[in-house]
Amino acid sequence: MALSLDILAELAEIVPGSPLEQARGTREAATRHAQGSYETLFSQQDADFALDERFAVAAKVAKWHNADALAAHYAGFGLADPTSLRLTPALAFARVLTFSPVEATPGALNALTLAGWSQEGIVTLAQLIAFVSFQSRLIVGLRLLNDKPVVASDTPVVAGKWHTAPVTKSGSRAPVQFTRQELDWEPWLASKPLAEYSADEQAILAKFGHTDSDYFRLLGRNLPVLEQRTLTDKGIFYTSGGLSRAERELAATVTSKINGCIYCASVHARKASQLLKENDAVDALLAVQPGQSLGEGHSARWQAEIAFAAALSVTPPAATPLHLSALDKQELDTLGQLDLVQSAAFFAWANRLMLTLGEPALT
Repeated sequence: MALSLDILAELAEIVPGSPLEQARGTREAATRHAQGSYETLFSQQDADFALDERFAVAAKVAKWHNADALAAHYAGFGLADPTSLRLTPALAFARVLTFSPVEATPGALNALTLAGWSQEGIVTLAQLIAFVSFQSRLIVGLRLLNDKPVVASDTPVVAGKWHTAPVTKSGSRAPVQFTRQELDWEPWLASKPLAEYSADEQAILAKFGHTDSDYFRLLGRNLPVLEQRTLTDKGIFYTSGGLSRAERELAATVTSKINGCIYCASVHARKASQLLKENDAVDALLAVQPGQSLGEGHSARWQAEIAFAAALSVTPPAATPLHLSALDKQELDTLGQLDLVQSAAFFAWANRLMLTLGEPALT
């Protein structure tokens, strides 16, 4: 069995020449590097995380997202024994990352280490789980945009809980509420020292401006995956036309509220506020308490965008054609709707890495 040449188009049943295909062509970098992330993760011949183990984890994560066709795709490559000493803690880790990444702890990483996982393997495992979470949501969003049926979900679409412990693992002061202020991030696994990267690898980190970032030097333990992920990010957020940059940042903030990721929300709420000049509205979104709806009190356009992004972000996703109809009423065209889908879906990936490989700290 071979990897799909365009897994998203295949599973979303996108017709050549359709408005959705044209919109994906306009977002060529995002389309190409989302596919590139899939190809990289599922073709690496790596002793730290074998391919049969990767397919087993991916199939399970996709199934948990109600992405049955995607799960069947991964299962078709042949699966490792899910009860093996290595995969038992890996699948426990995958369940937390899938359903409640805010509940991840350093102890889960230690359990993986005790089961024989290297730091490189753990980073790739986290990337794979987070990527399939992103991929599953893209398929839901693309199918809705393509007027194809999606699996119904009764997951409550409400803000998630967040960390309230006042100190980090290292003893630093930790944020206990959502904020627009700049934060630090402390890894629970050791970041790879810059000196251990080759000159070519250092150039890749430098190209993206992340040579001094603990987060990126940690993810750089699998640099090909990190490179594709970063290019996917840039293809989604740093492009012209379609949905405004501010509204893409809004979607990232909404997803971060669903998942309880204070760090990601601080970055993207700050950007949204700077672009929109709507500090009070952004702060009201950040202040929503766990279990509450996110869209109340905002403009009709924001309510439609927030409702769709939030419904796409819960697990399993709960987005429906009604959410899409509300966007139509706000005159979002296919490209704008695609931007919203991709912005929210990408933070299903980003939040799961930030929440499970480290934690935010106050500067």
